[in-house]
Amino acid sequence: MAEAKMTENNQKYLRLLAEKYPSVRSVTREIINMNAILNLPKGTEHFMSDLHGEYEAFCHILNNCSGVIREKVERLFEGVLSKEEIREICTLIYYPADKMRLLKKEREIDADWYRMTLERMLEIARALSSKYTRSKVRKAMPEDYAYIIDELLHAQRDEDDNQVLYHNSILDTVISLSADDFLISLAGLIKRLAVDRLHIVGDIFDRGDSADKILDLLLTHHSLDIEWGNHDILWMGAAAGSEVCIAAVVRNCLHYNGLRTLEGGYGVSLRSLTLFAERLYPDRVPMQAALAAIKVILFKTEGQLIRRNPGFDMDDRLLLDKIDLKAHTVTIDGKAYPLNETEFPTVDTENPYELTDGEREVIADLRAAFTGSAKLQKHIQFLYDKGSMYRVYNGNLLYHGCVPLDENGEFRTVRLFGEAYSGKALFDMAEETARNAFFRRHKRQQELDFMWYLCCGENSPLNGRKTKGFEHAYLDDAAAKQEKKNPYYQFYYEQEVCDKILAEFGLHSDTAHIVNGHTPVRTVKGELPIRAGGKLLVIDGGFCKNYHATTGIAGYTLIYNSHGLRLKAHQPFRSIDEAVRENVDIHSGSEIVETERRRVMVYATDDGDALQSEIADLCLLLEMYRQGKITPAE
Repeated sequence: MAEAKMTENNQKYLRLLAEKYPSVRSVTREIINMNAILNLPKGTEHFMSDLHGEYEAFCHILNNCSGVIREKVERLFEGVLSKEEIREICTLIYYPADKMRLLKKEREIDADWYRMTLERMLEIARALSSKYTRSKVRKAMPEDYAYIIDELLHAQRDEDDNQVLYHNSILDTVISLSADDFLISLAGLIKRLAVDRLHIVGDIFDRGDSADKILDLLLTHHSLDIEWGNHDILWMGAAAGSEVCIAAVVRNCLHYNGLRTLEGGYGVSLRSLTLFAERLYPDRVPMQAALAAIKVILFKTEGQLIRRNPGFDMDDRLLLDKIDLKAHTVTIDGKAYPLNETEFPTVDTENPYELTDGEREVIADLRAAFTGSAKLQKHIQFLYDKGSMYRVYNGNLLYHGCVPLDENGEFRTVRLFGEAYSGKALFDMAEETARNAFFRRHKRQQELDFMWYLCCGENSPLNGRKTKGFEHAYLDDAAAKQEKKNPYYQFYYEQEVCDKILAEFGLHSDTAHIVNGHTPVRTVKGELPIRAGGKLLVIDGGFCKNYHATTGIAGYTLIYNSHGLRLKAHQPFRSIDEAVRENVDIHSGSEIVETERRRVMVYATDDGDALQSEIADLCLLLEMYRQGKITPAE
């Protein structure tokens, strides 16, 4: 009976497919086309992580595709162009409009310069397009110039040079009518062809002051996915209306000079907080007063959250009630530590976690601003649309934080909401709850609270350490601020453990890898981004300027093309203005992680699996046509 029903369903599906391919010829053509695509080289994947609001560095690495474009230009024009000419054409590709404005101020740009430059850029585009079908390249072209670029890319010499004359005629007309616009469009095509898929492995927000600009740029990207980081989930919780997440976001923006994002980017006014804080701390400058006030609100709202969610197991973070206001100390694990803050005007020793009327008004105003910011809501919606807790893609497992383990290297069992979770099930539950916190029309407080747990819970897959927010805020004692990490961060050097994690997420191939963000690689101390014999790669981008002294570099990105995997180590980026003026690029060292014995073709990718499934369906439809069980419409 089930078999008959399945056959009936198959026939219904094939009849629907026949509407798209109504003839034997159309089916045959599509099978031929798909088989040809399967035998093209796989597209280049670009992995980036921990952007932390550093727009200019991110923009540059996105534009130069972690050095891929410069490498292609150097190979194409070695011995033909000087080093300075190569740097200039690369800058033109990265920042065409800005560079053109500067060049026109510095020297006369004539038709010969345009012809020479456009010819070189067409050669670069031609080389990058070789791994794609002509149809896919055409779809990547800017609509207004698609026909023209297509003709120029595929012009060939013939016996009478007719194609060359045709080619030159097109270029002459382009140069006379719209040279700059065409050059900008061609530069955009080159960047799009250089990378087929972008992976952002968490933490777009916090530290730097331009996360909103990064998201505006990502909104225009042709193909990407995002694996949420702990700082992303914090902003997602704030946008959903979690008061403790809101307080933490404001605190971070004040502490790390991120007010441009908050106020300028998202229109979140701090006026209510600032006025309230000035009354509490009249001797302090406004921003320092606001920071002092929001920290207290943060730890009060966090305390309330912890008390109503005992299952989160975060009682060790309840420290407001351990303060001795007269002695200016806090007692932690039986030891009294001196506080670096002596004023707590809103803390009631009898009920330290209760908000005052003024604090309730401040947090209510902030909540209205976060949930009412159209741009913030749009960006967070985008994070949900393109994002997830983890992703399995082309045989690799991508996640930001960790897979919580116990002291024996086994998956740690975490009890949440009365149920036990571990491994992949913990990630899946976390994603479902995070989506409910934002999308459920009548939000449950517990789901909003869970966003805070995901951000800083000891057993959260996005965190994986015993976070000490209070200690960092109010203590100078370095030992008291030490944060114990989950055993994952010791075990992820072991290949056996990494293989077990990969298998948990359905990956059993010897060529599978874990791509991990979250933890800066301290290169100056001899740390390497390659762990477990190459099974795990840490690609914390190190974009945050505050980390550069600790890491010694500006972090790592990863390139995965048809030839294999390459880690790219980056030096700090100074500015887009300097890059445009002086043709300065980010210096990126390249380390081969793995070279494929055979070039990876599309048939060995996730897209290839989907294509092969479609081909099987089309072959079945073709057979139905030939047997007369379905009549072609044409």
